[in-house]
Amino acid sequence: MSAPRTQIPRIVVGVDGSAPSLDALRWAIRQAEVTGGTLDAVMAWQYPVAIGGLGWAPAAGMDDIDYAALAAQALAEAIDAVEIPDQVHVRQVVLEGNAAQALLDSAKDADLLVVGNRGHGGFTDALIGSVSSRCVHHAHCPVVVVHATPAES
Repeated sequence: MSAPRTQIPRIVVGVDGSAPSLDALRWAIRQAEVTGGTLDAVMAWQYPVAIGGLGWAPAAGMDDIDYAALAAQALAEAIDAVEIPDQVHVRQVVLEGNAAQALLDSAKDADLLVVGNRGHGGFTDALIGSVSSRCVHHAHCPVVVVHATPAES
């Protein structure tokens, strides 16, 4: 007989505001509810890239937009859009950087990583997006890829 688990399971879910990411968030919330786990909802952001006389360059410093604040607001709105049971604790995490790498880093010591099958990328007919694919191939924990419901596809 194995010893009872004393550690609270930690689930990381990637959120970008897309329909598949909201489905992933709902799935992760249900999983946290069933397992008694905690949930880290992670949104990553990057400075937009501008093309100019010097080639490709981050647009940081070219405008006065607070991209981190915009990402935090988008994450809060996504969480507000889903129903969260009282017993599920959701921590909102906003990170600067590549989305896939931010999720992989966040899930390094997690019990589970949950992602939507695709986000806001340009290939909306793809079965799985680049972020989801990278997470599946490189995560140090199990990964669940949640596909959008047929009405949202």
